Amino acid sequence: MKARRWLLLGAVLLGCALTARLGLWQLDRAQQKLALQAAIDAEAARPALANADLDGAQQLHRSVALHGRWVAERSVWLDNRPMDGRAGFYVVTPLRLSGRDEAILVQRGWVPRDPSDRSRLPPLATPAGEVEVFGRLAASPSRLYELGEGASGVIRQNLDAAALAAESGLRLLPLTVVQTVGAADDGLLRHWPVPDLGLHKHYGYAFQWFALCALILLLYVWFQLIRPRLRHRQQP
Repeated sequence: MKARRWLLLGAVLLGCALTARLGLWQLDRAQQKLALQAAIDAEAARPALANADLDGAQQLHRSVALHGRWVAERSVWLDNRPMDGRAGFYVVTPLRLSGRDEAILVQRGWVPRDPSDRSRLPPLATPAGEVEVFGRLAASPSRLYELGEGASGVIRQNLDAAALAAESGLRLLPLTVVQTVGAADDGLLRHWPVPDLGLHKHYGYAFQWFALCALILLLYVWFQLIRPRLRHRQQP
């Protein structure tokens, strides 16, 4: 009987230690995400990059102020992109950079979809001359889960930069600009969703593990310490 109690106590201590450790691990993951967000914010606060400053993926999240000409005929409309509770498209257009022989993809903004004909595209004002584009750098245009190979054409679920480069003959930089400022009359919305790093998820998991740890301990105290004493007092 005594050995059984020690065995039960060992199992309880092991369970409490394991669940508490998992809770602390989730809190540590949340701290890592906070540090990542701080690093992203610090990059975004640095001076904006110009055409000559672009060099690669190490510049993610930096602000940019680029000059170039739109390659309007290579615009792609990314389908199934909601904004403000409405269905629509993200418009992505290559920008041929001034003073360079490369282009860069620009996620210009959002337009609503025609509810009666999803293949009908709204008019899009695209200036023919040189423009200045303000935004932030991202790795690739917004992506959704897609079965099978990516489609081609003007309307797509996702956009593969390498495939578009092969189709168009453009030399595309391995970066995308998420445009944050545009002409007031271009008809594009830019209420871009804030990146979700999953902080609430980690805090929720940590709470569950700590709650389980407390439950294991409370059950042990009730059934092994408090309840036997209450029974003993009730005996005549």
